[in-house]
Amino acid sequence: QVQLVESGGGLVQAGGSLRLSCAASPSNFKFNAMGWYRQAPGKQRELVAVITSGDSTNYGDFVKGRFTISRDNARNTVSLQMNSLKPEDTAVYFCNGKYLAFLDYWGQGTQVTVSS
Repeated sequence: QVQLVESGGGLVQAGGSLRLSCAASPSNFKFNAMGWYRQAPGKQRELVAVITSGDSTNYGDFVKGRFTISRDNARNTVSLQMNSLKPEDTAVYFCNGKYLAFLDYWGQGTQVTVSS
C-alpha cells in the first residue's frame, strides 16, 4: 500500500527552526504533488505548502517566507524547512500526496509545538 511517514516534529522555542520530512513508499509510486497541511485543535486542516512534480510551489498565506518546501524525487521524499517559528505554528503537521489530481494520501501527522 502507498504510505507516507512524517518525521521531524518536536518542541521548539519561538524563533527556532524545525525540518519536517515525509517519506513515501513504495518508492516507485510517484505523486503528482506532495505537501504539508496542519491542523490545530478546534481548527480545520489548512495548507502549509505544496510542491508539484515539476517543483512548482504554493504556500499558505501565513508563511511569509518563513517556510520552504522541497522534494527529492529520486528518494520520493518531501521536506518542510520551518524557520522563525511562532507559537501560532503549533499544530499537527500532515504530509499529503496527490496522484492524478484526485487521489489523496495522508500521513499520520507529526506534532509541532512552539513555545512562547
